Amino acid sequence: MNATAHSAITLEICAGSVTSCLAAQEGGAQRVEFCDNLLEGGTTPSYGQLAAARDRLWITLNVIIRPRGGDFLYSDLEFEVMERDVLACKRLGVDGIVIGLLTSDGRVDIPRTKRLVELAAPIPVTFHRAFDVACDPVQALEDIISAGCVRLLSSGQAASAIEGAALLKALQAQAGDRLIVMPGAGVRGHNIAELVAATGCNEFHSSGRAPFPSGMVYRNPNVKMGAPGQDEYSVVETDPQLVRELLSNAQHAAALRN
Repeated sequence: MNATAHSAITLEICAGSVTSCLAAQEGGAQRVEFCDNLLEGGTTPSYGQLAAARDRLWITLNVIIRPRGGDFLYSDLEFEVMERDVLACKRLGVDGIVIGLLTSDGRVDIPRTKRLVELAAPIPVTFHRAFDVACDPVQALEDIISAGCVRLLSSGQAASAIEGAALLKALQAQAGDRLIVMPGAGVRGHNIAELVAATGCNEFHSSGRAPFPSGMVYRNPNVKMGAPGQDEYSVVETDPQLVRELLSNAQHAAALRN
């Protein structure tokens, strides 16, 4: 496999902790999207988490700006929080910002998206999977480009990127060299090669996560603090070996495609 084929693939790992950020780096990922609360789709990590990650990472550190889980229609107060978080991330020296804002009728909130892009400048901005619940994907892509975003994370408006591969390919063709389309959602070692071939994309997003046992020796079986069914005596983190597998399989598929 030649160097060109290797360089064609960028793997971004969605990391839910500083530990996972470092595991992504160890596994060879070129970039992390740092999120808290992955079970809610990701929210902005704390200042302490961001500072600790920035001190330890040499790969690209992107940060989600999302004040809560749920939908992507934000109040004025929530938008103020997002503005403040963008500025805090800039002060910490992060490499990229990840956002997603919609209007009540399911369209991209262009004025607010532009505002956050301007605040983040010169840091590049990715529009996340809020796109996948927009009402018109073709128009939404044009709106995201016009607002100044440089990358789109999407499942192709489907439950997984594999299921949305046809739309992802069409979006990639529509965007051309104006914006990078990055498939994400359900991207695993066993299917990333199929995505490389089916979409024509060169950047991919995965968590590469696995459960690790808790170090707790004493365990009280009568008290639960997490979600129903959650195993509170295991920790789900990015696994460097899964990252290596993702990257290797994607690079191999890219070499065959090229």
